[in-house]
Amino acid sequence: METESPGAAPLRGVDVIKDNLTRLPAKPGVYRMYGDADEVLYVGKARNLKARVSNYARLGGHTQRIARMIALTRRMEFVVTESETEALLLEASLIKSLKPRFNVLLRDDKSFPYILIRRDHEAPQIKKYRGSKQDQGDYFGPFASAGAVMRTLDTLQKAFLLRTCEDSVYNARTRPCMLHQIKRCSAPCVGLISAPDYQVLADEAADFLRGKGADLQKRLAREMEEAADAMDFERAAALRDRIRAIAHVRGSQDVNPDDIEEADIFAISMEGGISCVQVFFIRAGQNWGASAHYPRHERDQTAEEVLSAFLAQFYDKRPPPRMILVSDMPEQAELIAEALSLKASRKVEIRKPERGSKKDLVAQAARNASEAVTRKLSETASQARLLNEVAKVFELEKPPERIEIYDNSHIQGTNAVGGMVVAGPEGFMKNAYRKFNIKDTAIEPGDDYGMMREVMRRRFNRAKKEREEGDPSNWPDLVLIDGGLGQLSAVIEALKEIDLTPDDVTLVSIAKGVDRNAGREQFFRPGRAPFKLPENAPVLYYLQRLRDEAHRWAIGAHRQKRSAAIGKSPLDEIEGIGPARKKALLHHFGSAKGVSRAKVADLMEVDGVNEALAERIHGHFNGG
Repeated sequence: METESPGAAPLRGVDVIKDNLTRLPAKPGVYRMYGDADEVLYVGKARNLKARVSNYARLGGHTQRIARMIALTRRMEFVVTESETEALLLEASLIKSLKPRFNVLLRDDKSFPYILIRRDHEAPQIKKYRGSKQDQGDYFGPFASAGAVMRTLDTLQKAFLLRTCEDSVYNARTRPCMLHQIKRCSAPCVGLISAPDYQVLADEAADFLRGKGADLQKRLAREMEEAADAMDFERAAALRDRIRAIAHVRGSQDVNPDDIEEADIFAISMEGGISCVQVFFIRAGQNWGASAHYPRHERDQTAEEVLSAFLAQFYDKRPPPRMILVSDMPEQAELIAEALSLKASRKVEIRKPERGSKKDLVAQAARNASEAVTRKLSETASQARLLNEVAKVFELEKPPERIEIYDNSHIQGTNAVGGMVVAGPEGFMKNAYRKFNIKDTAIEPGDDYGMMREVMRRRFNRAKKEREEGDPSNWPDLVLIDGGLGQLSAVIEALKEIDLTPDDVTLVSIAKGVDRNAGREQFFRPGRAPFKLPENAPVLYYLQRLRDEAHRWAIGAHRQKRSAAIGKSPLDEIEGIGPARKKALLHHFGSAKGVSRAKVADLMEVDGVNEALAERIHGHFNGG
């Protein structure tokens, strides 16, 4: 359902809303408000669409934020749902995908890692896992960070001696690896432990991660004493080391609640227009880490309102726990709990504890949130000062909101990649980073200028089109190029090809100092004399950090591309050769070169290679 019919006079603001009221049903659903450039301004849900939207049509009584949103509205769209619960879930999904200007927005959303014990192999592998749960096995999490997972995995290896290697490494082993030598793996790959005994270790690790660590410790202690009594001191020592490792995992948690089996704890702190939501993950009675989030919202929004929107978005693609503990009861908490229960196919409870250990947990999370907000305010103030200095140095009208920094990486022209990083008032905007695989075959290997021209043409062709379509949000206020006058000239040339000039884009190149010394950088601008900044100037350190981040990103992209290229084989280009046949051919002939020299009859000796495929392989390498 939309606002206007073809040929109708354009409506704005309250008139748009009033026009829609005549056609709206009194049913649950989701509504979207759009601005002049057809950008989504706001996504909302309602138990009664007609009643909810009619509130926007009344004169006065709105907050400044809502009044501004109404005034900017150019059209509206609606989706009717079966229930308010479904509307809430749809609203959260749309907010995350569309990122409307006037909604509370979970900006630093990410997938959290899990620990996976794979059960699709005779020797289960334990590993860090992130993404959709496609592999067969036992999943434990979420953990707050990859670091929390790796620390736990490191200790679990000591305690349970499970393999972490991939199947390809496992299958190729003929003798124990270093992990076995340092007592981190029981070496099932070479039969130093029987398959049933190894399964016991995997089951014990799973039990431990399910919260049965205390029982396991007691049982291992009994076994250690029995081994010692039987004078099997080697086994007793091994069991002692395992007990110590398990105790270390259980004792290293910041919080180990005795009466909470599974819960997420949310605490919000607000100051100076900035909010931090601190999240604790409690699983199997153990604290599996904490994460801090800084949702985007307007200054006039309350903690209850922000937390309500945050929870709906946080669990959009994550399974909720059975219990959610909060510092402030979110708006429509019952509805959110109902929606999460529907999503999880079991009851989910949202509570604000008033006493006991649960209240203590929430209080600890609240302290962390408050400290994080204080740090963020300090960082924001410092960042604002630096951006003001950047504006002065490069004669910008105002502090830049979006700075783009470019660099290239290659080795003698191979696997060439261009990198773009983005920075703004809140630091690096990593979700806006881009890499450009150099595609122009006419560029000579090692031609940095040619690579930079291609990157700039591709980047600004797209940005120009977006701006012409009414979306200037990705247009940079400042472009920094890692290089000297030559790189700057190449960029100017590339922009000229798409009808852009230095008046359209503020360009600056940063040339490394003499002997590549930091602090002696020269800055080049179109039509200006090069200049330097004082070696101890904070703004110079900031610009160096931006350049170094672009360099790091470009090198990382290049290494990734190079690694992928190393793994490629001429056999990949032959139709009918998949991983299994490729492996069989390489094992039989030793290398791709050996395959290329083989006769048809020799190729047919390989399992899975018939005469037709053998002729195809021979023809591929011999021009047949």
